[in-house]
Amino acid sequence: MEAYVSRIMLGTICGLVYGALSAASMIPLSFTDKTAALTGAFLNRFAIGFVIGAARLPLPPWAQGLVFGILLSLPDAIITKAYAPILILGAIGGLVIGVIVGKWGA
Repeated sequence: MEAYVSRIMLGTICGLVYGALSAASMIPLSFTDKTAALTGAFLNRFAIGFVIGAARLPLPPWAQGLVFGILLSLPDAIITKAYAPILILGAIGGLVIGVIVGKWGA
């Protein structure tokens, strides 16, 4: 028997974990305003999880995650001009969260 959690709660939990991992991975890097950079990275990745949990597009869950992961990562990629790492990690994270929410979200 599988346990299910509400989609929005699962998306929120996934977003918190994804945001924390993303911000933690940036700690060794140097920035002019490190607090702003870490906060921005956390909030962007949290938003990906939250939106995937809250939205219901007529797409398979993995595709919905991929779309939101890329779409919500685009502003940061454009601002920083670090397209590849931001978009690739956004796409992977969104895809993984989409699969998780699709499988265990009610």
